[in-house]
Amino acid sequence: MTAFDPTSFRTGFPSLTSGIAHFDGPGGTQTPARVGEAIARTLTGPLSNRGGSVASQTNAERAVAAFRSAYADLLGSDPAGVVHGRSATQITYDFSRHLARGQDGRGWAPGDEVVVTRLDHDANVRPWIQAAERAGATVRWIDLDPATAEADLSDLDSVINERTRLVAVTAASNLLGTRPPVRTIADRAHRHGALVYVDAVHHAAHAVVDPVGMGADFLVCSPYKFLGPHCAVLVAAPALLDTLRPEKLVPSTDAVPERFEFGTLPYETLAGATEAVEVLADLTGNGDPSVSRRERLALSQSAIDAHEDALRLRVEEGLAAFGDRVVLHSRAADRTPTLFLTFPGRRSVEVSRALAERDVLAPAGSFYAHETFARLALEDDAGLRVGMAPYVTEGDVDRLLTALEEHLRP
Repeated sequence: MTAFDPTSFRTGFPSLTSGIAHFDGPGGTQTPARVGEAIARTLTGPLSNRGGSVASQTNAERAVAAFRSAYADLLGSDPAGVVHGRSATQITYDFSRHLARGQDGRGWAPGDEVVVTRLDHDANVRPWIQAAERAGATVRWIDLDPATAEADLSDLDSVINERTRLVAVTAASNLLGTRPPVRTIADRAHRHGALVYVDAVHHAAHAVVDPVGMGADFLVCSPYKFLGPHCAVLVAAPALLDTLRPEKLVPSTDAVPERFEFGTLPYETLAGATEAVEVLADLTGNGDPSVSRRERLALSQSAIDAHEDALRLRVEEGLAAFGDRVVLHSRAADRTPTLFLTFPGRRSVEVSRALAERDVLAPAGSFYAHETFARLALEDDAGLRVGMAPYVTEGDVDRLLTALEEHLRP
């Protein structure tokens, strides 16, 4: 496995000269200069709407093609099944409407069921609940065990059944870091002919993404969680996308995947998102042309994972010395390097504020994981989230622990 040097990596991020220790990666990472330069280079052109007559048109065409190719490599999918969206929330709302209208004309109806989980960001819960309500379909839940921070699959055989049309599940909780057994859930869904929609927004920043391996029919992620600009990407098999007929403008194309991308695409954003993939692929320093970009991305992610897991262990070992002054709610056996903390007798918002005064950014909140936070039934109205990113260093972790000790000192 290729070693990862976070100190060298940090030199590519102008924002990190601020001196802030960033533990807010789960909400969005800092952006490398290369990504900003790709955006500016594309936006300042020449750039026009897509076509083949002049350079400004072909630049737009190349931006779209490069984006689809890059995210096919990153997400282990077909470029013809890569759909751009403004955000994961927006694209999930769009697809909740597309799927409720039905595949090849068969829409959801009373008697049908849709399954959601209490581990998910609300962006992978509320769109499905609202679409089911409009169709008269029933909503079923996969629960969360607060004691273990694991998905409760004890009644999976009854929750997913012959009436299930769709299961929406996260690949990793953005609040707790828990990685539920998506493949187990997907296999159960597929046995009954249901589709599986996977929110990989948090997962994609911390793992090699394999939609086929996890059994995802649709998978969505957000490049700004892994060094890119603010947008979203959905991947699915082109043949599956072809069964969906979205409402759209009459003159707009009916081709897949573009039938799902409404209006003119933001070519500069696509270029920035593509460059984020290139930054990740370049981390291995492997110049062998026989090594594919997908393979280089896998090598890079393995190196990043080792670095981030070491940082997580360093934080956890430091927190252990705090005794009952800190409660760690991230307890699942399989989880990302993201920690959710509360502080008995103190408000997490105040702890976050004290850290910020020391230029340590670890935000407090429920982070749109509405059902997860409610299921934890905490006395506090928020929790502190500490998330690792590739540019976080051991020095940053030490600053975090020192700041916590100073603020929580009895």
